[in-house]
Amino acid sequence: MQILSIGKSIEHSDLHITSIELSALSTHPNIEDYSYIIISGGDGSIRRTVKILHTLKQQVPIILNPIGSFNVVAKMHHVPKLQKVLAILVSGEIPKTQEQQYYALNHEIFLFSAGNMGDLQHIYLSESLRFGVLKKGMAKYILSVLFLLPLHLIMTPFMLMSPNRFFIFTPASFIKKFGSFYGVVEEMTLKLGNDYNHIELDGDIVTIQESILQIAPAGRITIVIA
Repeated sequence: MQILSIGKSIEHSDLHITSIELSALSTHPNIEDYSYIIISGGDGSIRRTVKILHTLKQQVPIILNPIGSFNVVAKMHHVPKLQKVLAILVSGEIPKTQEQQYYALNHEIFLFSAGNMGDLQHIYLSESLRFGVLKKGMAKYILSVLFLLPLHLIMTPFMLMSPNRFFIFTPASFIKKFGSFYGVVEEMTLKLGNDYNHIELDGDIVTIQESILQIAPAGRITIVIA
């Protein structure tokens, strides 16, 4: 059994684990030979890894090592600690898995969250606060919420009515659609106001240099849940 670790060097006396940085994944040879891929990081790290695997047309079961700030994907699937998963693999058992849908937004990929509403401003301000004592932990996100609360209270109703704004959050799938909020993703076309747009995707901020967004389900990944 061969395992590929992305984002963190991981060693185990009874398992053959190759560790690389995410930047090396697109040119890493013979990805199909790996039984599992470990992703160490937050939701953004998962998103960027899935984007590369999607481009390479590779499907390998994923083991999550959630060491990011929010780890929404890991929480959604109740993934266990990494060492527990590795112990199961060493024992020879076949671990349980769940599938996670992911989506395409033009040339980008996301798993659960996309938008240019309050989520975008929150992530931008939070990342601006990532220094000093605020570099690690949740404090920067809490401060960002407090700073932006008056703006969100005033602007959110207008954003929900705007055809140029949208927010997708699939964990809230019980709300299929409410104004510009989408809890369920189907094939859709969104027309924005200009050709240069900042979009939040799973906690990442990306730039889309197009005024029309094509959004649709793009595939599924398999996540190990022990």
